[in-house]
Amino acid sequence: MTENVDGTGPKIPQQAFDWYDEYAHGDIDRRTFLKRLGTLGVAGLSLSAVAGALIPNYALAEQVSFNDPDIKASYIEFDAPDGHGRARGYLVVPAGVSAEKPAPAVLVAHENRGLNPYVEDVARRLAKAGYVALAPDALFSLGGYPGNDDEGRAMQKTLDGGKIEGDFVAAAKLLKAHELSTGKVGMVGFCFGGYLSNQLAALLPDTIVAAAPYYGTPPKADIANIKAAMQLHFAALDERVNGYWPDYEKALKAANTDYEAFVYPDVNHGFHNDSTARYDEARAEQAWQRTLEFFKAQLS
Repeated sequence: MTENVDGTGPKIPQQAFDWYDEYAHGDIDRRTFLKRLGTLGVAGLSLSAVAGALIPNYALAEQVSFNDPDIKASYIEFDAPDGHGRARGYLVVPAGVSAEKPAPAVLVAHENRGLNPYVEDVARRLAKAGYVALAPDALFSLGGYPGNDDEGRAMQKTLDGGKIEGDFVAAAKLLKAHELSTGKVGMVGFCFGGYLSNQLAALLPDTIVAAAPYYGTPPKADIANIKAAMQLHFAALDERVNGYWPDYEKALKAANTDYEAFVYPDVNHGFHNDSTARYDEARAEQAWQRTLEFFKAQLS
């Protein structure tokens, strides 16, 4: 049983989180998800309240304002010849960074629903910490993130996965060559973005120096190609993703990859996302501080 996102009031049964994970990854539709929720007896919470707690509320997700004086945020377009031809991303730069005083860079990869406000905020957090951060939107070829996750998830599902990867490959190369970048590029991603972080580490061993995938599945590319230092984050209750880890770890060991992995107890897939009831503040902060320390050690 897990408390509400604010830590107060009645608790949401773990089964509801498991069903939300199935819904968020396309295994069941919204109608089935809500029908299942209706079978739960949650004292003090209505069906709409439970659903509302699980579905993201992005008003909760802003930790760094877009007009924070320590950063400068903008949207940029760039060529993606192996992707959709043209791509778009959210570029956030620390104040004071210049061609004469560059900073290391971090590529930020979103979940399976496009560039939502939570992931944009992650980019701002990284810039606040001193990194040039770029968060591409896989949905740009379809008009961009539509403003809600349900539609965004449906849109992303129609896209060719290889072209999405091509967009992010182009973004990584852009960061490596960017005049404000030192040329050292890290990557962090969540859920589908965790997979992308693993995948690009294998696809771009001479570009990605350090990767921090959060609850991401293993790469389809050859794991033996990975040269990046890896810091992997898993939620203990995330049986779907965790089932891949033993074989992935075996392959990382066989390749002599520099890696560390953390499994956070009693939390669900998506525990870093502060816009839903899956968020666990203590574990999310612990994981994020580890990520920042990792990037500082690998990219400085």
